[in-house]
Amino acid sequence: MNLEKFLNKAVSSWMSAEGPDSDIILSSRIRLARNFRNYKFPTLFSNEEAREIINQLKEIHSDLFDSYGVMEFLEVEDLKTLQKRVLVEKHLISPRLAENASHGAVILSENEDISIMVNEEDHIRIQCLFPGLQINEALKRANEIDDLLEEKIDYAFDENLGYLTSCPTNVGTGLRASVMVHLPALILTRQMNRIIPAINQLGLVVRGMYGEGSEALGNIFQISNQITLGKSEEDIVGDLTSVVQQIIAQERSAREALVKTSNIQLEDRVFRSYGILANSRVIETKEAAECLSDVRLGIDTGYIKHLSRNILNELMILTQPGFLQQYAGGPLRPAERDIKRAAFIRERLKLEEKDS
Repeated sequence: MNLEKFLNKAVSSWMSAEGPDSDIILSSRIRLARNFRNYKFPTLFSNEEAREIINQLKEIHSDLFDSYGVMEFLEVEDLKTLQKRVLVEKHLISPRLAENASHGAVILSENEDISIMVNEEDHIRIQCLFPGLQINEALKRANEIDDLLEEKIDYAFDENLGYLTSCPTNVGTGLRASVMVHLPALILTRQMNRIIPAINQLGLVVRGMYGEGSEALGNIFQISNQITLGKSEEDIVGDLTSVVQQIIAQERSAREALVKTSNIQLEDRVFRSYGILANSRVIETKEAAECLSDVRLGIDTGYIKHLSRNILNELMILTQPGFLQQYAGGPLRPAERDIKRAAFIRERLKLEEKDS
């Protein structure tokens, strides 16, 4: 396994599997923030300390995680700008880690469901991803990895506060649990403006598909916990799961209402978007994401029968700027990316139709 494996395949192996409620929930993610006890946090540490942390994890990672298969250790300073962008688009590293060129690293599992970021905002950030609504399963996996690391590393931990982190909002469990949701019907029925404030009042936050500061392209949102102190991991995950299950029910209800009350209009929207994707010669990221969202809704509601959900998952990532340039073999200007994006979508849809 090498870097090219992570760069050339848009859909990770775990994404190809069907998970619970996968018509609405794209993925479940657990992230644990941890730090070494005797080192300054990444916001203050020296390059020498950063190097020591990388070397320690590099030395132990292959034996420590052998039960999870081959785990690749990649140092950020060895990656090109475009390679880092592709890893960000695949949610394998964060934008912040991509910027830490001189002292960052990541440990990746072969099927990309495990990502351990080194020297991001904290010394260690364990990330586990599962398809559909499987937050408890992701938490179990993350805790297994955390236990393995804790056998080798003396964590920064306080008996009263819990795990100590760079950002005070992560102190305590150090846990961020999140789900990636596709909510086109709640957007079309204009209910999201009411739902988001209600979610925030419950101690959760709604963001775009690439986290804080990102736009909710293609009606895809991340919902995650804000509180990490004063609650157990089980309570945090339980509260998030309860809210997400309510959102699933509301999205399904909105879809049923659209099919019942606006059937021809919804069908027209779905097939217009499909026509744009199948025939456009120039298409921007935002328009492509909106059309892909409509087509996926068409698949889930039964209007489109010859495409799978996986093709939409794949195209959501393949049409991002980094991936387009990776396939083109080098940098592209925005106008060139829009042409390449349209051509790639047309070709991929034709290939899917031949196989159906």
